[in-house]
Amino acid sequence: MNTNSTIPYPGGVLAASLTPMKPDLSIDHDRLISHVNWLLSNGCDAIAYMGTTGEANSFSIDERIRALDALAAAGIPMNALIVGNGCCAFPDTLRLTRHALEHGVAGVLLLPPFYYKGVSDEGVLASCDTVIQKLGDDRLQVYLYHFPYMSQVPFSDAVIEKLIDRYPNTIAGIKDSSGDWDHISHLIASFPSLRVFAGTERYLLDTLRAGGAGCISASVNVTAPLAAEVKRTFQEDQGLALQDSLSTARLAIQSRPMIPALKGVMARLTNDSDWDSIRPPLTPLPAAEIDSLLNELSIVRTYLAK
Repeated sequence: MNTNSTIPYPGGVLAASLTPMKPDLSIDHDRLISHVNWLLSNGCDAIAYMGTTGEANSFSIDERIRALDALAAAGIPMNALIVGNGCCAFPDTLRLTRHALEHGVAGVLLLPPFYYKGVSDEGVLASCDTVIQKLGDDRLQVYLYHFPYMSQVPFSDAVIEKLIDRYPNTIAGIKDSSGDWDHISHLIASFPSLRVFAGTERYLLDTLRAGGAGCISASVNVTAPLAAEVKRTFQEDQGLALQDSLSTARLAIQSRPMIPALKGVMARLTNDSDWDSIRPPLTPLPAAEIDSLLNELSIVRTYLAK
């Protein structure tokens, strides 16, 4: 296993882990454990679990709790996990977060309130205040999840600044899934106390060179070994060429519906058709589309074979 996975504050290459399911669409705990172990042994410094890629909002609170229990019981290092916990109802967020903290996770990935649109900065702050204050737990390490395309509610600079001021020992970092390098670099420069993660490995090299923490990315589920090489060589000339290959792979994957594409690729790479199991409203990609994608991922397959 990657020895960096035991560090208390994750950085580097993090996969936003997929959630394997059985044909009846229940979580397959055994395959989940196997996949997380594979990620940690093949380039990932830590795992972000039960975020967008993990289909978190398609699972019940009990299902999410039982999945984390299974990972812990299997010996997955809990301080190598950042666990998604943001829900529409704050009591659900509190329940998930208390459970994660009892397991000793490295942090939680907090979505802004995402159902109501046009939420003011004061509303976003009130949502975060409610969770942090009601928890009242010094162990809490919050990673803000900035994903305006999906949530339609951003973490503005003003909100980030106020949260850091109010909770300097709790607001640990931010995942910026805007896909906008200018915004990612702005966060790195403007909030030096935060561990800033790009939400795509397209910007892994740039983020590391700018002083950011690394990436938390969906496509790292299949690009982990190549992403790890970029991290290892980011200060060398070789890093740029590797980043070009990594970016090409990411762009190929994101040109399709991301989660079905990744699950389809995993099904082929592992020769396990159950990887195609996905909860509605998402649907599997046609086999021909997966064939086409795999042809575009030759560089990734080369690194997977090493």
